[in-house]
Amino acid sequence: MAWTRFGKKKDMPGGLWIKCESCGAMLFRKEFEQRLRVCATCGYHFTLPARERIALTADPGSFAELWTDLRAQDVLEFNDRVPYAEKLVQTKQRTGESDAMVTGTATIKGIPCALGVMNFQFLGGSMGMVVGEKIALLCEHAAQQRLPLVLFSCSGGARMHEGAVSLMQMAKTCGALQRLHAAGQLSISVMTHPTTGGVTASFASVCDLLLAEPGALIGFAGPRVIATTIKKELPKGFQRSEFLLEKGQLDRIVQRAAMRDELARLLAYATGRDPVAAFKPLPVAVEATAEVAAAVAETEERPKKKQKAKKG
Repeated sequence: MAWTRFGKKKDMPGGLWIKCESCGAMLFRKEFEQRLRVCATCGYHFTLPARERIALTADPGSFAELWTDLRAQDVLEFNDRVPYAEKLVQTKQRTGESDAMVTGTATIKGIPCALGVMNFQFLGGSMGMVVGEKIALLCEHAAQQRLPLVLFSCSGGARMHEGAVSLMQMAKTCGALQRLHAAGQLSISVMTHPTTGGVTASFASVCDLLLAEPGALIGFAGPRVIATTIKKELPKGFQRSEFLLEKGQLDRIVQRAAMRDELARLLAYATGRDPVAAFKPLPVAVEATAEVAAAVAETEERPKKKQKAKKG
């Protein structure tokens, strides 16, 4: 404990403040979470864990998860500083998730849909065999049940630990989305920060409607790699969602607090419901706080519960 000329200085509890990755402003954690992990100073949208994204998007208690038993296999026996098989185990223990994609069915403001959300906390949201299989299964389920599909992407690209197997998921997911389109069902892609590599080059960019959050990094190779390769200075804002919207590669940029309303309106159009009723503005930030807080608690508790179960 530190001392000052006025006596003992009380220790400040850790984790109360967060530094903005964009502008460097110090953000009070409680207020930061109430604002849905958006910087109050510059509007920077931080990456959201999958469970928090689901809580923010789906109606409370409506999400029914599917295909939780799928597990990645170390088919290449990939060995880096930590073997891939061991890395999978460690990541599952740390995050409480089985892989980088959470899929299921839900309702958004009362409208049923199939929902898939990537989790950047699991190996950078990389796309491997499980992510590809879950998306393909979700597309098939949506076609069979005649449900519109919503996919949230947040990824560093294809998972290098699985080599060509991970690259095969690009064609697999695109083919599944094409079959869903042929079945007459709408697909919506929401690209969040960051969406890069093989994910950008596959399912994230081939849905019927392409949305993005403000300031999201969206591209194939990183801007530094491109600048080094072509030996030219890149345009201001290159590979950010605003730049892509200007170039016609996105349909719309939507603020996080308005995303649920916007998705409901688009889903209403697709399913023949009243879009005006679906788009009634709601105080999303206030409404979602309790649900998101519960998701945060669940995300933190899942690894602890698994560890206790193993010890027991």
